[in-house]
Amino acid sequence: MMDTLHRITSDIKPLNTKVQAETAAYLDTLTKPPGSLGKLESLAVQLAGITGQMKPALSKKSVVVMAGDHGVCEEGISAFPAEVTPQMVINFLNGGAAVNVLARQAGADVHCVDIGVATELNHEKLLSRNISRGTANMVKGPAMTRQEALQSLVTGAEVAAELVSQGTQLFVTGEMGIGNTTPSAAIFSVLSGKQPSEVVGRGTGVTDERLSHKIHVVEQAIQVNVPQAEDPIDVLAKVGGYEIGGLAGLILGAAAHGCPVLIDGFISSAAALVAKSICPEALSYMIASHVSHEQAHVLLLEELGLHPMLQMDMRLGEGTGGVLCLHLVEAACRIMSEMATFESAGISGGAV
Repeated sequence: MMDTLHRITSDIKPLNTKVQAETAAYLDTLTKPPGSLGKLESLAVQLAGITGQMKPALSKKSVVVMAGDHGVCEEGISAFPAEVTPQMVINFLNGGAAVNVLARQAGADVHCVDIGVATELNHEKLLSRNISRGTANMVKGPAMTRQEALQSLVTGAEVAAELVSQGTQLFVTGEMGIGNTTPSAAIFSVLSGKQPSEVVGRGTGVTDERLSHKIHVVEQAIQVNVPQAEDPIDVLAKVGGYEIGGLAGLILGAAAHGCPVLIDGFISSAAALVAKSICPEALSYMIASHVSHEQAHVLLLEELGLHPMLQMDMRLGEGTGGVLCLHLVEAACRIMSEMATFESAGISGGAV
């Protein structure tokens, strides 16, 4: 598994700086003041560097919803019962969740992966990649073995490769797993050195009392397992989750195939932090779609060094914020391919 992961990360190349420079120069010839489209321009330059094309056409878009359950739910850290995870997976597969609605609007496909759901699921559209029926309770010991954590990473990368072979050019990270803001906060705390009280949020909307308990649970999990910050796979195994590892692997796999990845909310960003910690070069392929209402998401994005495109006060997950940002990606691509230059439009004053 470690050799496989190394092969995946070794395929992640630096961005094409030559094409980026050409794109930046071309943007300044378009009928607008230089830099006046703000983040759309920096996004266009990033997409050019990722794809090696000044005018990329990213028409085939895939939202990958990784689903897994968490043993730490035994500690009462969520406002919803664990049974909701498999129920929501079926909802995704039947097209009835918020991410399905927004993906249809954006012309994206939704793929749901069972990577660690506690209940056996059968559905013709399900990508069944179950490693184990949920994680162990991380308050009592490691959430996963190191081998299982590695398997989650490799599985995510394999899903990315499979979808690329089917034509996917752009990925959105999504997740489903009741209780998964708790391991995400634990991962963030260990990898950043921040205290649990700084990074634990309300998730699905817990009370003040349950929030205090949730902070204590994260503190306990870290104290019991002593995850090593310099070893992100150790952190993932001890205080993580299968869907978090799956998303980290998906990000690495997408980057290895030269595909941009829209990062969704807090859980997806925790997965992005794992991916960055394993392979810093992968960060260049990530696009922060939005900053969520989860209190520590802004801190997590700062830790990653990513700047969100949107601020919508969302906290649903599933990939919903990432899907909204697909419209901005398309806008950046259309600016490059459809907008007139000063010369072609016969407009004066465009000298740079």
